[in-house]
Amino acid sequence: MTRLLLTFGDSNTHGTPPITVPGRYERFGEDTRWPQVALAALGPDWRLAEEGLPGRTTCFADPVMGSHMEGSEGLKIALQSHGPIDAMTLMLGTNDCKARFGASAERIAAGMAGLLDIAMGVEMQTRHGGFKVLLIAPPPILEQGPIAGQFTGAAAKSTALAGALRDLARVREIGFLDAGAVIRSSQTDGVHFEPEAHRLLGAAVANALAGL
Repeated sequence: MTRLLLTFGDSNTHGTPPITVPGRYERFGEDTRWPQVALAALGPDWRLAEEGLPGRTTCFADPVMGSHMEGSEGLKIALQSHGPIDAMTLMLGTNDCKARFGASAERIAAGMAGLLDIAMGVEMQTRHGGFKVLLIAPPPILEQGPIAGQFTGAAAKSTALAGALRDLARVREIGFLDAGAVIRSSQTDGVHFEPEAHRLLGAAVANALAGL
């Protein structure tokens, strides 16, 4: 029986390349994006639903990009649009580190906890017949390149986030992957992933999912 993987996240799940010209939309092809790499590694018994929205946060309505960037409603929609799913990856927190939100690593982890409340709650678990969750901590932000001004102070916050999310995953008894132990953010914009990083992360995600 074919199984379904839902990948829920932001631009790094969507496949946005490192930014050189702010405001210009670009996306890596299916041969590059890490969810597609993970799918290929998992094998022919898996299908994929990609749900990456550039700008998405765990819990903040963005005054610039829009209120729909707040993750909870998007997660509910994704979980009600696809199914039944067998596993879900959840990688957010990078955009929460933007200066305009003033969020600490602990606050961002609390936002992630709210999303886990939705995903692991009785309603959604019953709807899908139960599914596993892999929580992924994004790699630290470098604060350099053409969008660095949006991420003032983000390097320290994003570095602390992995530990906070690791603790959250342990308490919730779900899978955890520290992407920062596998890849680095691009030197070009300090936030997004180069093609090789997508390849490495996709392989790591597939391995972590196989162990859930």
